[in-house]
Amino acid sequence: MQTHFTDAQLQDPKLSEANKILRSCVHCGFCTATCPTYQVLGDELDSPRGRIYLIKEMLETGRPADARTVKHLDRCLSCLACTTTCPSGVDYMHLIDQARAYVEKTYKRPQSDRALRWLLAKVIPHPKRFRLALFAAKLGRPFANLIPDARLRAMLAMAPKTIPPVSRNDDPQSFPPDGKAVMRVALMTGCAQKALNTDINDATIRLLRRLGCEVVIAKGMGCCGALTHHMGREAESHASTRANIAAFIAEKRGAGLDAIVINTSGCGTTVKDYGHMIGSAEAAEISALTLDISELLQRLTLPAGAPKGMTVAYHSACSLQHGQQIKTAPKDLLKRAGFTVVEPADSHLCCGSAGTYNLLQPEISQQLRARKVQTLEAKRPDIIAAGNIGCMMQIGSATSIPIVHTVELLDWATGGPKPRALG
Repeated sequence: MQTHFTDAQLQDPKLSEANKILRSCVHCGFCTATCPTYQVLGDELDSPRGRIYLIKEMLETGRPADARTVKHLDRCLSCLACTTTCPSGVDYMHLIDQARAYVEKTYKRPQSDRALRWLLAKVIPHPKRFRLALFAAKLGRPFANLIPDARLRAMLAMAPKTIPPVSRNDDPQSFPPDGKAVMRVALMTGCAQKALNTDINDATIRLLRRLGCEVVIAKGMGCCGALTHHMGREAESHASTRANIAAFIAEKRGAGLDAIVINTSGCGTTVKDYGHMIGSAEAAEISALTLDISELLQRLTLPAGAPKGMTVAYHSACSLQHGQQIKTAPKDLLKRAGFTVVEPADSHLCCGSAGTYNLLQPEISQQLRARKVQTLEAKRPDIIAAGNIGCMMQIGSATSIPIVHTVELLDWATGGPKPRALG
């Protein structure tokens, strides 16, 4: 793609990076075939190629973002299916991240949008506040039909039927291995996950201890910063990022760390990008240490299990298969544990959760959810498994098939309790 940035503009490191990304696009259109929003809406401007044109024009002119550009950028899921598909290796993730930060700085949204985004940024990354919000949503759910804003109705619908009690396993501490120590790892506990489903971290800790890991919950660790990062709120996301870097570096410089393990793939994609986001040596050090739970389990020796006689439909979260390019590890682990694994048609497509997308763009999100649930149910599985809490909440709200985290099944197969979602 031809660009026309001035020499003065290219002195800005961010614009220089954007220029390189834009120039790598060759207009081939392969991305349109795998873009969920293009498939649903059929608008070129709701495809990666169309959004790239909008971003190019906005950044080249240096003008404030306008409502038309913002509408189409807001509709992007950041699922990164386009990145997996692109034959030219266009770094769409960092381009859309930069565009969103630019929008946040130059565009004044309608008051209702500003208020909603402020609320999400101030509540979801903080587990105590989020837990209170979930209780409030449960109380307000009977009155949902009286609320005209679809986004607010989606927020009420997000609350699970039961909100689990706080797990003290998420407090800063260290869990010794059950036997001989083979690794010392720090577990990122997540923020929304700690309020929505405490079983995932509990299962992760049990499984890793069983496999010889000392598991550390680092003091000072908090939200990974993904939620505010994808809303373009750089100051807040970078504050979260730096707090986590400091917490993990303190552990590494202290008793040492062999890995930082993450069981929420949306968080994992962001933490693996800390080096790029912050640009410091310590940030790059943390990114290099970070592994998804499935990556770490492949490095350890997961015992082979006898056939379970259960069919698991595996949903591959976008942040795992596209953001981190981890595609086979979770399925291989489930098969090794004794489960029969199947995948839905169009497994590369997003379920519509995408962080806060299901709250900010509920109509499109619900269409994508319906497609995903239909393809999963077509496999007639006993269980649905996923590696991301957002996907689990999204899919679970529209199907009666129990959905659990991959690690819960692996914990169960190696001596842990049966996942509560299975009854």
